[in-house]
Amino acid sequence: MNPLDTNTIKLPNTPEDGTAGMRDILAQVYKSLTEKGYNPINQIVGYILSEDPTYITNHNNARSLICKLDRDELLQELVRHYLFP
Repeated sequence: MNPLDTNTIKLPNTPEDGTAGMRDILAQVYKSLTEKGYNPINQIVGYILSEDPTYITNHNNARSLICKLDRDELLQELVRHYLFP
């Protein structure tokens, strides 16, 4: 790549290790919250609105997983999938 190239490159929405996508991470977080007896929808919404990771349990490393996602990209994907299923 030319160092003077000013084109924007879009990178995939996957964590650094590339093993799980956004949907997989949300599913794992949802499962962990359910296992701990929380209402997973309320907890995930609380996290998205506040970006406070304490809404997400540490159980099964769920908090670390969700923090790998960019919150703005996550919200964009959720809205996109809601409007265009």
